[in-house]
Amino acid sequence: MESSLEWVIAAIGWMGAALLLAAYALVSVGRLSPEGSAFQWLNLLGSAGLTANSGYHQAWPSAILNAVWIGIRCVALARGAIRYHGRDRDTGGASCSPMPAASGSSSSPTAS
Repeated sequence: MESSLEWVIAAIGWMGAALLLAAYALVSVGRLSPEGSAFQWLNLLGSAGLTANSGYHQAWPSAILNAVWIGIRCVALARGAIRYHGRDRDTGGASCSPMPAASGSSSSPTAS
């Protein structure tokens, strides 16, 4: 009979697998952007669940692979946050606006 810890670890692993599959399925059908933070968070949390499960079962290749995925997702999320906050600062807080601010004669936003 399995201990309650083993049940928890199994549930964490299955939830991790479900999150990863959901992320890829949602991107494949166009419901999520692969550059978006939701996709990155689903991948990060899914990889964390699989890392915990693989580490518990001493499946080191899988645990290490998923730990690397966590690192990649952290970098992607950090870059996205930097890009978001930089855009927010550059536009005076109007980053949610679908149209560029009407200042000057240029009809397209310029990068600084």
